[in-house]
Amino acid sequence: MRTIGVIGTGYVGLVTAACLADLGNRVICADNNRQKIAKLKKNIVPFYEPGLDAVVRKNTKAKRLLFTASLEEATEAAEIIFICVGTPSLADGSADLSAVENVASEIAHAMKEYKIIVEKSTVPAETGLKIRRTIQMIKGQNAHFDVVSNPEFLREGQALEDAMHPDRIVIGVESKRAEEAMRALYKPLKAPVIVCNIETAEIIKHASNSFLATKISFINAVAQLCERVGADVQKVAEAMGLDKRIGRAFLNAGAGYGGSCFPKDVDAFIYLAQQKGYDFEMLKAVRKVNEEQKKLLFKKIEDAIWIIKGKTIGVLGISFKPDTDDIRNSIPIEMVRMLQQAGAKIRAYDPKAMPKAKAELKSVVFCKNAYDAAKGSHCLLLMTEWNEFLTLDWQRIKKALHQPVIIDGRNMLDAEKMNGLGFIYQCIGRGV
Repeated sequence: MRTIGVIGTGYVGLVTAACLADLGNRVICADNNRQKIAKLKKNIVPFYEPGLDAVVRKNTKAKRLLFTASLEEATEAAEIIFICVGTPSLADGSADLSAVENVASEIAHAMKEYKIIVEKSTVPAETGLKIRRTIQMIKGQNAHFDVVSNPEFLREGQALEDAMHPDRIVIGVESKRAEEAMRALYKPLKAPVIVCNIETAEIIKHASNSFLATKISFINAVAQLCERVGADVQKVAEAMGLDKRIGRAFLNAGAGYGGSCFPKDVDAFIYLAQQKGYDFEMLKAVRKVNEEQKKLLFKKIEDAIWIIKGKTIGVLGISFKPDTDDIRNSIPIEMVRMLQQAGAKIRAYDPKAMPKAKAELKSVVFCKNAYDAAKGSHCLLLMTEWNEFLTLDWQRIKKALHQPVIIDGRNMLDAEKMNGLGFIYQCIGRGV
């Protein structure tokens, strides 16, 4: 059993801590938010992630997972310390690394012996060097520690599965000692391990997310062409996906990508390239296509109901993707604001995200279910692919609507079925 420190109790930190504890390690999870720590000590998870509350409860009961507001306590006890703090985008697209620097400084002040300090947060290349320099400025050039880059590849809504059954584990190291310790830590997962230098590991994370964002923008660009020639983008994606060189994942046309990772990581990768003298035009196009999808969807609503001002629009889905309550960089949130600016009244429903959305959106009627959101609405806008939206009673929805208009921003529904039920049904790139 190893003693692990995890700094930060957000999506990455808490999932990492819970899963490492579940592998049999003693994990001390630290966060300077005392209210959050107090709740976690009572097994109250601050966000929705399927199955996470049960894993937290199991491992706190077994005393393998501990919570503290003292970073010093976690640092002194741990052999390996994971930095899992936020790195949000700044106005110029660069990552705000102030939290990473602050944690590195606090670790330096608290450490009294050899430590392995792991950057788990998504950070640009050369951050590891800056962490090392920060610690050495405080502890001296002869300080005994290693910095490791170990990027996370967790999908919100499927984070436990991704953590316990990863496609690969990337370890960027400077020493054999750190490599052996990290290999031993992850050995129970029996996953392929890629060992490289720190800068390579940092690039791998941004390159992976930027490539997935590129696939999404590519199929959305194809969808726009499909609409112009009467083709079906879903059939195009299905056929493309059967090619083993391409694969079907992330070839889903719709309203575009959002969330806390893709927009931020694409921006950060573009910024890093600019700083190093390379104009990453391809990723700029990826970002541009993603922005245009929101305008395309807005125009579909406008074409379907004509005047938006004074109309009521029902919105199904507020979280940026299903199986999470995360609304950071949520396309549905942006669409609601665009519609409100045009004078629309909004009735919204989401299975998990409404408590957080209420703090972000003003003058929105939050409804108890999808049928309530449809009540009196001039159109119903589907924005998040929650499974429960696939099994709705569409005749009941039709009766609730002021007029039978559905705008499917995620291509969730069967167009032929919806048209057969008498709906005016609009989707993305399917020639209907």
